[in-house]
Amino acid sequence: MTDALSTTFAALADPTRRSILARLAKGEATVNELAAPFEMSLPSVSRHLKVLEKAGLISKGRAAQWRPCRLEVAQLRIADEWMAPYREFFETRFDRLEQQLKTMVADQDGTPRSRKARP
Repeated sequence: MTDALSTTFAALADPTRRSILARLAKGEATVNELAAPFEMSLPSVSRHLKVLEKAGLISKGRAAQWRPCRLEVAQLRIADEWMAPYREFFETRFDRLEQQLKTMVADQDGTPRSRKARP
């Protein structure tokens, strides 16, 4: 059995599904509305929606004959919490890279560098 986080990331791995989630972030939409920007059949879009629904990223409601889809954020929140330490790690690395690039540019320009100690 696959854990929920793996199912979430597997669902997010597909660009069509990410586009669908981006659209649903703006509000509810029907399957037809979600399918409109894609050059694929409704059954193909429905398969993508089933993957997203199984991952807990969307839910389908009932409004007469329509089945509006809506974004469910709980699984995205769990994925975001899992990624938080990695985000902090990379932000630190990017800050150090930015400082190094500034130092290299200053060296090439002959601009005097500040006397800050290097990390």
